[in-house]
This record gives sequence, C-alpha cells and structure tokens, in this order.
Amino acid sequence: MFRAQKQADSADRYELYQLAVQDVGAELGFVSDTYKNLRGRDATLLREDFCGTANTACHWVRLAGHHQAIGVDLDEEVLAWGEENNLAQLDEEEAQRIELLRADVAAIRTQPADIILAMNFSYYLFLERADLLAYFKNALAGLEAEGVFFLDAYGGYEAPMEIQEPRECDGFTYIWDQASFNPINSLMDCNIHFEFSDGSRMDKAFSYCWRLWTLPEIREVLSEAGFGQVDVYWEGTDQATGEGDGIYTISEIGDADAGWICYIVAQP
Repeated sequence: MFRAQKQADSADRYELYQLAVQDVGAELGFVSDTYKNLRGRDATLLREDFCGTANTACHWVRLAGHHQAIGVDLDEEVLAWGEENNLAQLDEEEAQRIELLRADVAAIRTQPADIILAMNFSYYLFLERADLLAYFKNALAGLEAEGVFFLDAYGGYEAPMEIQEPRECDGFTYIWDQASFNPINSLMDCNIHFEFSDGSRMDKAFSYCWRLWTLPEIREVLSEAGFGQVDVYWEGTDQATGEGDGIYTISEIGDADAGWICYIVAQP
C-alpha cells in the first residue's frame, strides 16, 4: 500500500534554518549602518565566522558591487550545502567576490577585514574562557586597523530555563528547545525541531552544547583580548506594542526581560 511521504522526510533542514532563524537583511542593515557611523565610510570586506550556509556572506556581496566576503566554518557538509544552494544563486561577477574556507575561526589568518561577524550566538560553542579569549584575539588580528567586530548575544531570566518555545513560520513550526542547563558551569544543551502541518516532525534537526555566556563576561574577555572599546547595542521598545522596535542603540542599562537579544560592537 502506497504511503504518502511525510513533509518532514522531504524537508531540507538547512533551508528551514535560514527561513526560521536568520534575518540577514536586518542584520546586515545594522552592521553596515553602524560601521559607516563609526568610520565615516562604507565597509568593503566582511568575514563571516561560523558562516554555516554562508547565507549572510552571499547577501553581503549582492548588496553592493564593491562588497567582498569570506566565510569560515569547520563543517564540510554545511559549506558544501552553501556552495550548492547559496553561492550557486550568485552571478559570475558576484561569485568572484566571495570565498568559503573550511577552517578553525580561532586560528585562521585571512586578508584583514573591515567587518568580522560572529552571529547567531555561534561563539557560545566555546565552553572555556581560555578558548573564547583565543578566538577573540584571533578576530582582533583578522581586522584591519579600523575594522569592527560584531557579535550578538542573548539572555534574560528564561535563558537558563529548561523550556521549549514554538514559533509559527510559513509552512512549518520552529521549536527552540532548551533541553538542559547546569547552573554550576552554565553549560546547556539546546535543540532545534521542526514540525509540519501533516503532523510529522524533524526532531533535533540541530543540536548544540554551549555555554550561556553573560554580557559582563563577554565584554571582559573582549577587553582582555585587546579590543579598546566594547559597546552593547540594546533594542528599543515600541510603546504601542511593548515589543522590540528593531532599533539598536548604545546602552549601559538594559531591561530585565524574560528574553532579550542584543548586539555587541568591539573596536580595536
């Protein structure tokens, strides 16, 4: 008897991740505008660390004819997917302005970049302070003299809780699963699941063991790595809805929310 294929069986986990997790337009809008405000000129070379599918790097080269990008990741499978699905969408001239490298972000040496990105909390994968410090030192070494290092961070009083947070997307449900948290060392296990309208699920499409770093820790390690100025850009609040308004500005005071996401901007 013929059994109809379940949606979870035919879905592509990397495509779902891009749709559910990434907003490269908003992210690069913040990055490019902030860099220009700080330096008085447009950035050219962007290095995307932990680039995964290189979605952000590809978007960067499409934004302007002078943009160049380097994507760095250790995972051969995800880099191959990015080559076949994202780089393949670039025209010939755009493709000449991007390079993907399979390498350790804590050790790689590249052409000095105007901007280095470590987004989607990717550096939380460094579980020890010494390893995080080594990465930050290498990021600093990878910047040109007026380069800027951009990171994101998350927290809030729900951040260490063992909870699942579903969110409806176009055609599927994204589920962020904070499966375990150890308050002694701040290590946590997290998963991403996808659920579909036919009831099928893609369980543990992505799994992470990382450390829930706090903002004071991150800023202190960046300073120790040699960054001269480290600023937190906090999201404002829409007074009508009480939700975030998508506008991030330098702040030394944040809201004690259940969950927040901010940007960290580090300069040499």
